[in-house]
Amino acid sequence: MHEIQCPHCGKAFTIDEAGYADILKQVRDRDFEAQLHERLAEADKTKKIEIELAESKVAQQSQQAAQAKDAEIVRLQAELDKSGLAQQLAVDTAVTSIRTELEQAQSKLAIQDAQRQASESLVKEAHAKEIALLQDQVEQYRDFKRKQSVKLLGESLEQHCETEFTRVRAMAFPNAEFGKDNDASGGTKGDFVFRDFSDEGIEYISIMFEMKNEADTSTNRKKNSDFFAKLDKDRREKNCEYAVLVSMLEEESELYTGITDVSHEYPKMFVVRPQFFLAVIGLLRNASLETISVKAELEHVKQQNIDITQFEEQLTTFKTGFARNYELASGQFNSAIDEIDKAIDRLNKVKEYLEKSGRNLRLANDKAQDVTIKKLTKNNPTMAAKFAELPQKAELESGE
Repeated sequence: MHEIQCPHCGKAFTIDEAGYADILKQVRDRDFEAQLHERLAEADKTKKIEIELAESKVAQQSQQAAQAKDAEIVRLQAELDKSGLAQQLAVDTAVTSIRTELEQAQSKLAIQDAQRQASESLVKEAHAKEIALLQDQVEQYRDFKRKQSVKLLGESLEQHCETEFTRVRAMAFPNAEFGKDNDASGGTKGDFVFRDFSDEGIEYISIMFEMKNEADTSTNRKKNSDFFAKLDKDRREKNCEYAVLVSMLEEESELYTGITDVSHEYPKMFVVRPQFFLAVIGLLRNASLETISVKAELEHVKQQNIDITQFEEQLTTFKTGFARNYELASGQFNSAIDEIDKAIDRLNKVKEYLEKSGRNLRLANDKAQDVTIKKLTKNNPTMAAKFAELPQKAELESGE
C-alpha cells in the first residue's frame, strides 16, 4: 500500500500496488509525450535551420559555378577565336595538298587506263587467236571423229584415260592396279578395273570403268543411262565397289557436266567427263582411305573365320573319311564273319560227308571181313570146284 497526498487539497489517501502503478504509468506517459513534443519541435527547428544553411550554401555554390562557367566560356571563346585562324590555315593547307594528290592520282589513273586499254587490246587479240586455234582444233577433232569408226572412237577414249593414269601412276597411285578387263566369263566385260592396296596389301577400293564415245555425225544417239545396267552387272561380277562411266555422250546435257552421282539408280555409280577421270579416282580413293583400318580388321576377322572354316572342313573331312573307312572296315569285317560262317557251314558239310564216308568204309570193311571162300562158293559149283582144285595143285608143286 502507498500513501499519496493530493497536490490541490492536501488530503492524503492510500492506494494499492495496482492503482499506484497505473497512476505512475499515466504520469510517465504524460512526461514522455511532453518530452517527445519538445524534442520534435527542437528537431523541426534544427532541420529548418539546416535547410536554410544548405539552400544558402547551394545558392553560393551555384553562383560560384556560374561565375567559373562564365570565365571558362570567355577563355574558350578567346582560344576559339585564336585557333580559328590556325584552323583555317590548316584547312587551306590540307585542301591544297589534297588537290595536288588528286591531280597526281588522276594523272596516274589516266596512265593506268591507257595501259589497261593497251593490255586489253593485247589480251583480246591473244584470245581471238586462241579461240581461232581452238575452233580449228574442234573442227579437226570433229573431222577426226567423223573419219573414225565407233570402235576406234571408243578405243581412243580408252587410250586417253590409260595414258592419263599412267602419267601420274608412280606418284599418285604407287600401290594401285589398273588394267583392261579381259574376263568375259559372265558374258560381258568392262573396259578397265582399278584396284588400290594399302602398304599391308589390303585392298581398300576397287572401281569398274566403262568408256563411251560416239561420232558427231551419228544418227543413232545413245544415252548414258543405256549403259548403266551393263556397268552395274560388270561391277558386281568383278567384285568391284564402285562403277564409273567415262562418257562423251549427251554433250549438250546440263546434267552430265562434270562428276554426276547416279547412285539413286544404281548403287555407287558415277558418270564423269574424260577431264574428270583422275579427279573421280582421287575423290573415291581419298574417301576410302579412312576405311583401311576397318577393312584390315575385317580382313583379320575374315582370315580367322577362314582358319576356323578350314579347321572345321578338315575335321569334317577327317570325320567323313574315318566314317567311310569305318563303314568299309565294318562291311569287310561282317563279310569276313559271313565267309567264316559259310566256311564253317562248308566244313560241317565236309565233316558230315567224311563221317558218312567213314561209316560207309567201316561197313565196307565189315563186309570185306565177312567174306569167306565158303560164302563165295555157296550156290556156285564152278567156283567151288576151282577152289577145291587149288590145294591139290599146291601139293603137286611142292612134291616136284
